Parts: sequence; C-alpha cells; structure tokens
Amino acid sequence: MTEINCDADTAPCDCLSSELLGLLGRKYVLEVVCAINAHGTVRFGDIESHLPEASTSTVSSRLDELVAAGLVRRERYDEIPPRVEYELTDDGRELGARLAPVVEWIAERDG
Repeated sequence: MTEINCDADTAPCDCLSSELLGLLGRKYVLEVVCAINAHGTVRFGDIESHLPEASTSTVSSRLDELVAAGLVRRERYDEIPPRVEYELTDDGRELGARLAPVVEWIAERDG
C-alpha cells in the first residue's frame, strides 16, 4: 500500500494514490464497478449491456485494469463456448459500497 504523507497545506485529494485515483477516473471504470456490484457475479455481455455506448475493447480493457488493481476477480471456465464471469473482490465490494451514496446523489440530481 502506498504511504500517504499529508500535512495541513495539502488537499485531501493530493494525498491519494495517483495510480488508483487515475484508474477510478478512467472512462467507464465506475460504471463497470457499479454494474458488477449490482449483480454480484456477472458475465461480460451483461456488463457490456449496461454500457451500450462503450466499445467491446474498452469494456474489456477496463475489466483487465480492474482485475490488475485487485478490485475485480475474473473466473474462466473450461467450457465450450468459453464462459468468463466477473465479481468484485473484497476491496471492490468496499468500493461499490462507498460509491452507493454517490450514485444515489447523482440519481437525485438527474431525477
């Protein structure tokens, strides 16, 4: 884990790990996390259906990045046709829970 060194002159956002903050700021990352959080275990096509404006390659890239960051777990089954499922890790579930009030706030503003 990245050590956070903040003082009275540092804004809280300046103290965050730039790597994780950069990932969370990428297009469709929060939407992917919210979609998986809403469904638990989900297949690629289900995630993709939540993001009709996103290309398949973008959704795939975001999932790969979330897996690499330890927020999403990818399970591939040896079946024909191949089946791949995604679910949030413990850290991913915590992120999803912390995003819930933000999602509610957005819904109220857009409502």
